[in-house]
Amino acid sequence: MWFTGSSPTSGAVRCYGATPCAFYRRKSRNEVTHASNFGFVFILIGLQLPEVLRALSGHAISIPRLIWYALLISFAVVLIRILWVFPATYLPRPLFKKLCRRDPYSKWQHVTIVAWTGMRGVVSLAAALALPLTIRDDSPFPARDLILFLTFIVILATLVVQGLSLPPLIRWLGIKDDGSMEKEEREARLEANQAALARLHEIAEHEPAKADALARLKVEYEDHIRQVEGAEPQNAGTPLRLFSSEYERLSHEALQAERSTIIKLRNQDVISDEVLRRIQRDIDLAEARLRHQQ
Repeated sequence: MWFTGSSPTSGAVRCYGATPCAFYRRKSRNEVTHASNFGFVFILIGLQLPEVLRALSGHAISIPRLIWYALLISFAVVLIRILWVFPATYLPRPLFKKLCRRDPYSKWQHVTIVAWTGMRGVVSLAAALALPLTIRDDSPFPARDLILFLTFIVILATLVVQGLSLPPLIRWLGIKDDGSMEKEEREARLEANQAALARLHEIAEHEPAKADALARLKVEYEDHIRQVEGAEPQNAGTPLRLFSSEYERLSHEALQAERSTIIKLRNQDVISDEVLRRIQRDIDLAEARLRHQQ
């Protein structure tokens, strides 16, 4: 379904399909997808759980045993992730030198956070609900209701217990923001703006008659670059007048150069998907401000 965008496959498709589509389509899609992903899980659990409990009440499984099963499975899910994350983080690096150079050893505190944040959600629920109601001889699928019940409890347990314990765990481990994402974002913004400015210089060589609009755009991008580099823009607080059609067209070409650059940087693993989305959102807003119609 469209709103199961948090699954690994569709997430990868959505991420690496970050083509220069219209800003309003991406903005609406992201907002609706984020809201539906979180709400859909709990709505479906709320609708299905009473039916599952009624079905289980007809079996010879007592409530204490159900609780014991749920606690045991939840504990196993959390423990197995912790036992897997640490070896998966540290063992490949001595074997693959290229990986070690590109991604040095992480601090054990950071790996602990990754190991602990194994909350279950849409994927687990979809896998459980994908079980057929009956088998080939039309008899009920064995223990389907029990599997659904345990899946619901694991989702709730990991979201509530691990989710609520995450802030105290971060404080206890002494983890603080090192500013790496901000630095990554700053470098990507700087390179994207420099690419846009270079594109404007190329246009100026071929279309000298557009000197006025090009000069205005160059000033704007030079101010952007100075801002990113830490300098205050010279014309801060002095908004531009209404855009001409030529200014809108040239601005659109510069924005496309920015967009192509950050997508290339993401595809080359220079920046993360989160940084891509941050910068892409600003480019979308700039495109909305121009009201450019293709």
